[in-house]
Amino acid sequence: MLIYAMISFLLLLFVLIYIVIRFLLTSIIAQRKARYRLQYVRNSKLSSRLSQYLLKSNMLYQHLQEMMESIGSKSSIGGIMTISFLLLVSGFLSGALYFQSFKGVIIITLISTSLPYLMLRMKLISLRLRTRLEFLPAVEIFYQYYMLGGNKNVKTALKTCLEEDRMLHPIKPIFEQLYRNLMTQRNSEESLRIFSITLGHVWADYFTSILKVALTEGNSVAVNLKDLITDMRKAQRFDQTERNRLLEIRIANFTPIAFLSLFLFINFKVNYANAYHYYVLDPAGRNLLLDALLLIFISFLMGIYLSLRRM
Repeated sequence: MLIYAMISFLLLLFVLIYIVIRFLLTSIIAQRKARYRLQYVRNSKLSSRLSQYLLKSNMLYQHLQEMMESIGSKSSIGGIMTISFLLLVSGFLSGALYFQSFKGVIIITLISTSLPYLMLRMKLISLRLRTRLEFLPAVEIFYQYYMLGGNKNVKTALKTCLEEDRMLHPIKPIFEQLYRNLMTQRNSEESLRIFSITLGHVWADYFTSILKVALTEGNSVAVNLKDLITDMRKAQRFDQTERNRLLEIRIANFTPIAFLSLFLFINFKVNYANAYHYYVLDPAGRNLLLDALLLIFISFLMGIYLSLRRM
């Protein structure tokens, strides 16, 4: 009887173990299937596909990522590419329906597709203009705390001058971003490169080179910082002149758009019927508008190029 009882107990235990294992396996398989379906839906999205495409082209992805991080953009790269794709389709349809020519399709598609990138670039240039004159006082403050700290630790000096809140607002968030990147597990070279891209002038390149030496080799850079501050003070008047030229270039960028809008407004206000016939129905008038948009776009690109050269 004892043997039969033991056999019955073992069989019951085996059945219970089998049920538990089967239940666990079923739950795991169902969970994996659900996760696979969700992952498939997420990867099927247009933004995800565009992000994967950018990951394959590493240089383009890195360029966009660093520029968006420099300006503190809250949008994702996938979102920017999705907007660019939608503008590409809209530009293609607009060029095909309104201008009804191959030239119109190509020009309008090119202009509309590049708008998100140009807006990011213009925002970066605006940030550089706002922080250009504040860079020298910020470096002087950093140099003071670096000397007070005994020329030992760049991160400590950076932390102290930020905690004392002596830097002005346009330049302070950039130094705060640099400190956050340096204090995380991020590569110091990448953190310094983002800092240099954000400021975008030769003095920032020199400053990042000095910090790179201090972070990698641990040497004192007090003399280098003092020489940098001396050179920047000598070139301060020249920097003000260059900043005024950059403002003139930015104003010139938007002047053709304002004049074209004013010109069209006056024409439609004076004689709406003739203006509508010429600029909407007549192919010659549509081609004139297309050439005007192309010239404005080229001048806009030249303005951005000259602004980057002047930095």
